[in-house]
Amino acid sequence: MNRLFSRSRLALAIGLSCVVLALPAAAAPRAVGVDRIVAVVNNEVITEQELRARIDQTTRQFKRQGVELPPADVLERQLLERLIVERAQLQLARETSLRVDDATLERAISRIAENNKLSIDQLRATLDKDGVSWNRFRDQIRTEILLTRLREREVDNKVQVTDAEVDNFLASNPDAFSNQEYLLSHILIGAPERPTPEQIERLRARADAVMARLRSGEDFARVAAATSDAPDAINGGSLGWRRLDRVPAIFAEAARSLKPGEIAPPLRSASGIHIVKLMERRGGDTAAAQTLEQTRVRHILIKTSEVLSDADAEARLRGLRERIVNGADFGELAKASSADLSAAKGGDLGWVNPGDTVPEFERAMNALKPGDVSPPVRSPFGWHLIQVLERRVQDVTDERKRSLARAALRERKAEQAYEDWLRQLRDSTYVDNRLGRE
Repeated sequence: MNRLFSRSRLALAIGLSCVVLALPAAAAPRAVGVDRIVAVVNNEVITEQELRARIDQTTRQFKRQGVELPPADVLERQLLERLIVERAQLQLARETSLRVDDATLERAISRIAENNKLSIDQLRATLDKDGVSWNRFRDQIRTEILLTRLREREVDNKVQVTDAEVDNFLASNPDAFSNQEYLLSHILIGAPERPTPEQIERLRARADAVMARLRSGEDFARVAAATSDAPDAINGGSLGWRRLDRVPAIFAEAARSLKPGEIAPPLRSASGIHIVKLMERRGGDTAAAQTLEQTRVRHILIKTSEVLSDADAEARLRGLRERIVNGADFGELAKASSADLSAAKGGDLGWVNPGDTVPEFERAMNALKPGDVSPPVRSPFGWHLIQVLERRVQDVTDERKRSLARAALRERKAEQAYEDWLRQLRDSTYVDNRLGRE
């Protein structure tokens, strides 16, 4: 599908809209007499001061959310590992010339303020009240955007879902699009690539030990925080409320047979061994037939770069719009000028449903009448000229199911691919972990 279309877990504006709630995390670290090195990542160091700042951040977040913290040594070890993996990704981004310009950063910060119903001045005041410097906040947001773009480039853009996979998914998951949601938590006993029989036995022994602790009555979240190799371990392994089409296939199969409070037998995947618990279940009605107003739309996309600024891209589109208004063919100009994959079709995106495109594009599209051409519109993908061709109200039940199935499969495959990619990146990175050394 075209990169213009939004992705559920990678919608940056959605992810960043919650940043203000976690802002105390960015408070400046307390002063220390000597800042020792706790890890070396390739040719860069992570200092104790950085680690303590991340620990303070996480402690504040957990206390605000009323979540019990794992033991101090476990928290320290897991957060250092997060810093190591984050540093390895940032190094790769820098080595491959991936960067976030100031204009993109300012737009992201504006979206954060808007999503929290604050002006920029009010956002700065909130940060200042929580002891968060404006420069540190900006650096954090720039890092979040950079890591998201790195994942898109290295993983998400390479994921493909075939029609046969969609057909098979719909045939084997007749209840996938019910309104029933599951609150699942999991523990991952991570496996290396191509594990040896001896390594597999050690993984099974670890899984057995974890299961023994859970059977003895220990709290699942606490055990997850102490033992899981998953990125969400520190949050107790919670996956949040999701429909079964939004969780890995092996989790979905296990969840169907569980009652709330039950734990599935250990599950094996390429990532390792998973222990899954069903915390709660809610809903259950089958999704009703759906009619939607669809819009047939086409566009011309100009992407910015180091040699093409936002102002230049906007000016280029203004010139194209003037030519279209004076009689030039939109489709021919799209073929000649658009940087989108739809250029070969004259920029035609076909019929789109509400929510199929990123918010900036959808708002501009919805404001147009059939035949109208928008002024230049900025989105996370670049600058667009948008033309609405026609609109209709359509029964999209079956079409929507296929679209949801494709999105669910793509998300599953992307999550697995991202986990594999992170593991490979971590394995190929030189790391000298000095935590605990005198």
